[in-house]
Amino acid sequence: MPEHKVFCLGFQKTGTSSMGLALKQLGYSVAGYDPFRPFATRADLDIETLWQAARPIADEMDAAQDTPWPILYPYLDEAFPGAKFIHVVRDREDWMRSVLADFGNHHNEIHRLIYGSDCPTGNEADWIARYDRHNREVPEHFAGRPDSFVSLNMSKGEVNWTNLCAFLGHAVPDQPWPHANKMGEKRRRLFWAKQRKRARRWIACALPDRTR
Repeated sequence: MPEHKVFCLGFQKTGTSSMGLALKQLGYSVAGYDPFRPFATRADLDIETLWQAARPIADEMDAAQDTPWPILYPYLDEAFPGAKFIHVVRDREDWMRSVLADFGNHHNEIHRLIYGSDCPTGNEADWIARYDRHNREVPEHFAGRPDSFVSLNMSKGEVNWTNLCAFLGHAVPDQPWPHANKMGEKRRRLFWAKQRKRARRWIACALPDRTR
Protein backbone atom coordinates (compact mmCIF):
# COMPACT_ATOMS: atom_id res chain seq x y z
CA MET A 1 0.00 0.00 0.00
CA PRO A 2 1.36 3.49 -0.89
CA GLU A 3 2.60 5.61 2.01
CA HIS A 4 0.40 8.60 1.21
CA LYS A 5 -2.79 9.58 -0.56
CA VAL A 6 -2.48 11.32 -3.92
CA PHE A 7 -5.08 13.77 -5.19
CA CYS A 8 -5.01 15.25 -8.69
CA LEU A 9 -6.28 18.82 -8.76
CA GLY A 10 -6.19 19.53 -12.49
CA PHE A 11 -9.60 20.24 -13.98
CA GLN A 12 -11.14 17.79 -16.44
CA LYS A 13 -9.44 17.70 -19.87
CA THR A 14 -5.99 18.26 -18.38
CA GLY A 15 -4.82 14.70 -18.89
CA THR A 16 -6.70 13.36 -15.88
CA SER A 17 -7.30 9.91 -17.39
CA SER A 18 -3.66 9.51 -18.36
CA MET A 19 -2.55 10.58 -14.90
CA GLY A 20 -4.93 8.03 -13.42
CA LEU A 21 -3.39 5.29 -15.55
CA ALA A 22 0.10 6.38 -14.53
CA LEU A 23 -0.80 6.23 -10.85
CA LYS A 24 -2.29 2.76 -11.31
CA GLN A 25 0.96 1.62 -12.93
CA LEU A 26 2.77 2.87 -9.83
CA GLY A 27 0.54 0.71 -7.64
CA TYR A 28 -2.15 3.16 -6.52
CA SER A 29 -5.86 2.40 -6.50
CA VAL A 30 -7.46 5.37 -8.23
CA ALA A 31 -10.95 6.86 -7.92
CA GLY A 32 -12.46 8.98 -10.67
CA TYR A 33 -15.74 10.49 -11.82
CA ASP A 34 -17.90 7.36 -12.01
CA PRO A 35 -19.19 7.34 -8.39
CA PHE A 36 -20.54 10.85 -8.90
CA ARG A 37 -22.57 10.25 -12.07
CA PRO A 38 -25.88 10.17 -10.16
CA PHE A 39 -25.26 13.76 -9.04
CA ALA A 40 -25.18 15.02 -12.64
CA THR A 41 -28.97 15.36 -12.62
CA ARG A 42 -29.41 16.58 -9.06
CA ALA A 43 -30.61 20.18 -9.18
CA ASP A 44 -30.09 20.84 -5.45
CA LEU A 45 -26.43 19.83 -5.53
CA ASP A 46 -23.93 21.63 -3.32
CA ILE A 47 -20.28 21.09 -2.46
CA GLU A 48 -21.02 19.69 1.00
CA THR A 49 -23.10 16.94 -0.59
CA LEU A 50 -20.24 16.08 -2.91
CA TRP A 51 -17.81 15.98 -0.01
CA GLN A 52 -20.02 13.66 1.99
CA ALA A 53 -20.05 11.29 -1.00
CA ALA A 54 -16.33 11.69 -1.66
CA ARG A 55 -14.99 11.20 1.86
CA PRO A 56 -15.57 7.41 2.16
CA ILE A 57 -14.18 6.92 -1.34
CA ALA A 58 -11.06 8.89 -0.44
CA ASP A 59 -10.70 6.81 2.72
CA GLU A 60 -10.78 3.59 0.71
CA MET A 61 -8.73 4.51 -2.36
CA ASP A 62 -5.07 5.55 -2.63
CA ALA A 63 -5.61 8.33 -5.16
CA ALA A 64 -8.29 10.31 -6.98
CA GLN A 65 -8.57 12.32 -10.18
CA ASP A 66 -11.16 13.96 -12.46
CA THR A 67 -14.37 15.80 -11.58
CA PRO A 68 -15.29 16.71 -8.86
CA TRP A 69 -12.09 15.93 -6.94
CA PRO A 70 -10.21 19.13 -7.89
CA ILE A 71 -12.73 21.45 -6.22
CA LEU A 72 -12.59 19.40 -3.00
CA TYR A 73 -8.93 20.21 -2.30
CA PRO A 74 -9.56 22.24 0.91
CA TYR A 75 -11.51 19.31 2.39
CA LEU A 76 -8.96 16.74 1.22
CA ASP A 77 -6.04 18.76 2.55
CA GLU A 78 -7.63 18.97 5.99
CA ALA A 79 -8.83 15.36 6.09
CA PHE A 80 -5.60 13.72 4.92
CA PRO A 81 -2.44 15.21 6.47
CA GLY A 82 0.61 14.16 4.52
CA ALA A 83 -1.27 13.68 1.26
CA LYS A 84 0.33 14.61 -2.05
CA PHE A 85 -1.44 17.01 -4.42
CA ILE A 86 -0.75 17.17 -8.16
CA HIS A 87 -2.03 20.21 -10.04
CA VAL A 88 -1.97 19.89 -13.83
CA VAL A 89 -2.71 22.83 -16.12
CA ARG A 90 -2.72 23.33 -19.88
CA ASP A 91 -3.09 26.22 -22.29
CA ARG A 92 -6.49 27.77 -21.59
CA GLU A 93 -7.54 27.96 -25.27
CA ASP A 94 -6.59 24.31 -25.83
CA TRP A 95 -8.48 23.40 -22.69
CA MET A 96 -11.59 25.24 -23.84
CA ARG A 97 -11.53 23.58 -27.26
CA SER A 98 -11.26 20.16 -25.63
CA VAL A 99 -14.07 20.92 -23.18
CA LEU A 100 -16.37 22.11 -25.97
CA ALA A 101 -15.61 19.04 -28.08
CA ASP A 102 -16.31 16.65 -25.21
CA PHE A 103 -19.20 18.27 -23.33
CA GLY A 104 -20.75 20.75 -25.77
CA ASN A 105 -24.35 21.40 -24.72
CA HIS A 106 -24.62 18.28 -22.57
CA HIS A 107 -26.24 19.30 -19.28
CA ASN A 108 -24.60 18.32 -15.99
CA GLU A 109 -25.45 19.72 -12.56
CA ILE A 110 -21.92 19.06 -11.28
CA HIS A 111 -20.69 21.38 -14.00
CA ARG A 112 -23.25 23.96 -12.93
CA LEU A 113 -21.90 23.79 -9.38
CA ILE A 114 -18.32 24.22 -10.58
CA TYR A 115 -18.67 26.67 -13.46
CA GLY A 116 -21.98 28.39 -12.79
CA SER A 117 -23.56 26.86 -15.91
CA ASP A 118 -24.34 23.26 -16.74
CA CYS A 119 -22.65 23.09 -20.15
CA PRO A 120 -19.81 24.97 -21.87
CA THR A 121 -21.53 25.84 -25.16
CA GLY A 122 -22.66 29.46 -24.94
CA ASN A 123 -20.97 29.83 -21.56
CA GLU A 124 -17.33 29.82 -22.63
CA ALA A 125 -16.39 33.01 -20.77
CA ASP A 126 -17.75 31.63 -17.48
CA TRP A 127 -15.90 28.34 -17.89
CA ILE A 128 -12.60 30.02 -18.78
CA ALA A 129 -12.94 32.40 -15.81
CA ARG A 130 -13.54 29.49 -13.43
CA TYR A 131 -10.65 27.53 -14.93
CA ASP A 132 -8.32 30.51 -14.46
CA ARG A 133 -9.54 31.09 -10.91
CA HIS A 134 -8.98 27.47 -9.93
CA ASN A 135 -5.48 27.52 -11.39
CA ARG A 136 -4.72 30.67 -9.41
CA GLU A 137 -6.26 29.63 -6.09
CA VAL A 138 -4.81 26.11 -5.88
CA PRO A 139 -1.11 27.17 -5.89
CA GLU A 140 -1.96 29.95 -3.43
CA HIS A 141 -3.51 27.42 -1.04
CA PHE A 142 -0.41 25.18 -1.14
CA ALA A 143 2.21 27.94 -1.25
CA GLY A 144 5.45 27.04 0.53
CA ARG A 145 4.71 23.30 0.62
CA PRO A 146 6.87 21.72 -2.10
CA ASP A 147 6.85 18.32 -0.40
CA SER A 148 3.06 18.05 -0.64
CA PHE A 149 2.26 20.01 -3.80
CA VAL A 150 3.48 20.16 -7.38
CA SER A 151 2.09 22.02 -10.39
CA LEU A 152 2.81 20.62 -13.86
CA ASN A 153 2.09 22.28 -17.20
CA MET A 154 0.76 19.76 -19.70
CA SER A 155 1.28 22.15 -22.63
CA LYS A 156 4.98 22.49 -21.75
CA GLY A 157 5.58 18.74 -21.57
CA GLU A 158 5.99 18.69 -17.80
CA VAL A 159 3.54 15.81 -17.27
CA ASN A 160 5.89 12.83 -17.47
CA TRP A 161 7.31 9.94 -15.46
CA THR A 162 10.38 11.87 -14.37
CA ASN A 163 8.46 14.70 -12.71
CA LEU A 164 5.72 12.49 -11.29
CA CYS A 165 8.09 9.93 -9.81
CA ALA A 166 10.42 12.58 -8.40
CA PHE A 167 7.47 14.10 -6.55
CA LEU A 168 6.04 10.81 -5.28
CA GLY A 169 9.36 9.14 -4.53
CA HIS A 170 9.07 6.27 -7.01
CA ALA A 171 11.54 4.81 -9.46
CA VAL A 172 10.80 5.80 -13.05
CA PRO A 173 9.08 2.89 -14.86
CA ASP A 174 10.72 1.49 -17.97
CA GLN A 175 7.67 2.18 -20.12
CA PRO A 176 6.18 5.12 -22.00
CA TRP A 177 3.82 7.55 -20.33
CA PRO A 178 0.22 6.30 -20.75
CA HIS A 179 -2.07 8.26 -23.02
CA ALA A 180 -5.78 7.66 -22.49
CA ASN A 181 -7.98 8.54 -25.45
CA LYS A 182 -11.02 9.42 -23.39
CA MET A 183 -12.79 11.22 -26.22
CA GLY A 184 -12.41 8.23 -28.51
CA GLU A 185 -13.75 5.92 -25.83
CA LYS A 186 -16.75 8.17 -25.26
CA ARG A 187 -17.56 8.25 -28.97
CA ARG A 188 -17.40 4.46 -29.14
CA ARG A 189 -19.74 4.14 -26.15
CA LEU A 190 -22.20 6.57 -27.70
CA PHE A 191 -22.05 4.76 -31.04
CA TRP A 192 -22.87 1.38 -29.52
CA ALA A 193 -25.55 2.88 -27.28
CA LYS A 194 -27.25 4.27 -30.41
CA GLN A 195 -26.91 0.92 -32.15
CA ARG A 196 -28.56 -0.88 -29.22
CA LYS A 197 -31.37 1.67 -29.18
CA ARG A 198 -31.99 1.17 -32.91
CA ALA A 199 -31.96 -2.59 -32.46
CA ARG A 200 -34.57 -2.38 -29.70
CA ARG A 201 -36.79 -0.20 -31.89
CA TRP A 202 -36.43 -2.62 -34.81
CA ILE A 203 -37.29 -5.60 -32.62
CA ALA A 204 -40.32 -3.78 -31.19
CA CYS A 205 -41.59 -3.09 -34.71
CA ALA A 206 -40.76 -6.51 -36.11
CA LEU A 207 -42.31 -8.66 -33.39
CA PRO A 208 -46.09 -9.07 -33.33
CA ASP A 209 -48.03 -7.30 -30.62
CA ARG A 210 -48.97 -10.12 -28.26
CA THR A 211 -51.50 -7.98 -26.42
CA ARG A 212 -53.92 -7.96 -29.34
